Amino acid sequence: MATRHFLTLLDLSPDELAYLIQRAIKIKTDLKANGPVYTPLPNRTLAMIFEKSSTRTRVSFETGMAQFGGHALFLSPRDTQLGRGEPIEDTARVLSEMVDAVMIRTFSHEGLETYASASSVPVINALSDDYHPCQLLADVMTWTELRGSVKGRTAVWVGDGNNMCHSWINAARQFGFHLRVCCPRGYEPRADIMEAAGNCVTLHHDPKEAAKDADLITTDVWASMGQEAEQAKREADFAHFQVTEAMLDTAKPDALFLHCLPAHRGEEISHTLLDDPRAVVWQEAGNRLHAQKALIEFLLLGQIEG
Repeated sequence: MATRHFLTLLDLSPDELAYLIQRAIKIKTDLKANGPVYTPLPNRTLAMIFEKSSTRTRVSFETGMAQFGGHALFLSPRDTQLGRGEPIEDTARVLSEMVDAVMIRTFSHEGLETYASASSVPVINALSDDYHPCQLLADVMTWTELRGSVKGRTAVWVGDGNNMCHSWINAARQFGFHLRVCCPRGYEPRADIMEAAGNCVTLHHDPKEAAKDADLITTDVWASMGQEAEQAKREADFAHFQVTEAMLDTAKPDALFLHCLPAHRGEEISHTLLDDPRAVVWQEAGNRLHAQKALIEFLLLGQIEG
């Protein structure tokens, strides 16, 4: 099987993504029923390169490999030659000789693409400044578990046009739902990503208008990693874009709320929103484990029948 990478949702076909969601649900169901007895990757190794800090990403990938009978290596630039200036391509070629797959959580998406171009083993984007596709697998999985097929539904992104927003736009294209992107003026997502999505996505600047009759509402922190210096300005610019219970009340009665976490209560969400039964963020966070296990299995073994 030719080496496949997962740098954005566009690296897989809609049919492959639909398979992954269903496969993740089955992996989760079997794990809950039987425990971690399915071990298709004995002695396989996943290298995990972290240039950005992480809780959910590290724990989910490391646990997933352990449950599959494999092993995960945590690599930090502080502890490897990457931090001393070794060319990205050289590191990629070396690790390709030693491990079975590589997961990278980084800043530069361009650097991630450079790494993947030199790697002969699968490379997974575990977050870059432009995209966070693994999170979207967990998000769509959660939505599907609770509400069935997402095709033809309406999701609302409230907040910055950041890497999460970009991945939600790609998800609308690939899974066939409509996305309303609602952000303050000046914080729109990249124009080329919006343009490529065509009529799958519409841009809004009024949160009340955007949330009306939606099936799902989601958001993220106002200042992402690396934007801490902009915190005060962003708090002022996003003041009217806080997701609250009242906003959810304008959506459909069975609407869900998602957040990739960590959440800043009192900023992008109200203090009590995560206690609302419509907020399913803990299930969403847990689904990172199962969705990524399905992804790793697919990249290393292909589609599994049954």
